[in-house]
Amino acid sequence: MEKQIRNFLDFLKNDKKASKNTLQSYERDIMQFYRYITENKIVYIKATEEDIKKYFKHLEEMGKKPSTISRNLATIRAFYQYLLKVRKTKKDPTEKVQAPKIEKRAPSILSAQEIELLLDQPKSVELKGIRDKAMLEFAYATGMRVTEIISLDVDNVNLEEGYVTCKSETKQRNIPLGSLSLKALKDYIDNARPIIIKDESVKALFVNTNGKRLTRQGFWKIVKYYKEQAHITKDITPHVLRHSFATHLLQNGADLKAIQTMLGHSDISSTQIYMQFQDESLKNVYKKAHPRA
Repeated sequence: MEKQIRNFLDFLKNDKKASKNTLQSYERDIMQFYRYITENKIVYIKATEEDIKKYFKHLEEMGKKPSTISRNLATIRAFYQYLLKVRKTKKDPTEKVQAPKIEKRAPSILSAQEIELLLDQPKSVELKGIRDKAMLEFAYATGMRVTEIISLDVDNVNLEEGYVTCKSETKQRNIPLGSLSLKALKDYIDNARPIIIKDESVKALFVNTNGKRLTRQGFWKIVKYYKEQAHITKDITPHVLRHSFATHLLQNGADLKAIQTMLGHSDISSTQIYMQFQDESLKNVYKKAHPRA
């Protein structure tokens, strides 16, 4: 099975052009499944629907969330579909297995006042403060994912035209930058980044204090630090800035399709979750103005 797992991951990487994070997620899930069936002396090509259900029951008993179990099902199903494709098995034991129902929770967001408080925390009196100000303003101005932000190079930003180009393996999107974000970004690129980087060949837009490309963990720690400095009690992650970006745009009249494009959602149903945060005043205007409200 180890060989087939390696082949499967190579297939995802080379044929499906899966991202690094996606590959890591698939590998983690499939290796956990591999350990389970090995311990329970189950031959993978002879696994039954009942075996798969028992595995998910095992994950449930471990305290895994429905969303995690659902992702595991998607991974294992993709693995068996691959085995069918290369004719290493004649059946997919996951075919009739249903994913657990996932309760859609409202995304955590910050109010406009909390955003203002958070973004005011970095002080532009030192290099790190200039970088952090630019980074937080940028995250809120673009709504980009953490992975997308830390993957950016300097030449992905057009300061003259005021937009950033976010690229993935298969597509790209241009996202406008607001005046405050542009101002902070120019300050960082002109006055801080050239001093922080130790090697001029470094292309990364956001770098750590050692001049290397910033990591996801580094980004998260910076957000957490300023959250504490601002004395905000809500749990704030970089993704909360993305949720806040989308929600505040919608509340201020932005078109849902435009928000979908900026967020990079392939399906508008992913964007529609923000509809629940529409300003009550809009609902009141509708009720008063629409003849059949």
